[in-house]
Amino acid sequence: MAISTSDQIVARVEQVAKEYLAKSAETAGWRDAKFDVAAAVTRVIPSCKGKIAVEAADVRQPTRMRLIAECPGADGWKYDFIVRAKVTATVAVMAADVAAGKPVIGADVAFEQRDITLVPDPVSDEAVLLGMSARRSLRNGELLRQSMLVEAQVIKRGDPVRIVARREQIEVSMAGEALDPGARGTVIRVRNVSGNVIRARITGSGTVEPAELPMVN
Repeated sequence: MAISTSDQIVARVEQVAKEYLAKSAETAGWRDAKFDVAAAVTRVIPSCKGKIAVEAADVRQPTRMRLIAECPGADGWKYDFIVRAKVTATVAVMAADVAAGKPVIGADVAFEQRDITLVPDPVSDEAVLLGMSARRSLRNGELLRQSMLVEAQVIKRGDPVRIVARREQIEVSMAGEALDPGARGTVIRVRNVSGNVIRARITGSGTVEPAELPMVN
């Protein structure tokens, strides 16, 4: 029966930690993700005469992953490991200054390998920028996060809009005026030509539909 040494046990724990990180990276869509992991060893780890089993107890935070190694058998044991990881990936970095409320386009960013260990929502795909604006002022060289983006406003207060109501094969439209600004999918107040104020959902640039109608994807 093979005997696992202390070094082999630590290496196995670190490998399992990397596997969990790789799954998280794949789910999040991170590109070229790389992981540096180190298991903290605070006491002597006895060798194991059986096959070491490693399971995750808490792997939500890369900076403090908790894994449990178990040696089977009558003289087996369990040992808690704290594994600390550094995660890097190819993500969007601002290549220009963009003012708050302005659209963020592909030319405004560059994709670089960066440390994202403490960044839960990096931008890994330029497609994420489609129809998005800066939630706040963004600076050249700043790592872009999804929370820094907001859907761009397609209607401003006072804009003329077309109110379109569709049901089955019937479509009715009339002119109106937006009383609130908003992005696609936002519900705003609109005054129609009769002077009535209705709640309407923005469907595109200059077009809305009555909010009581179900959304159409």
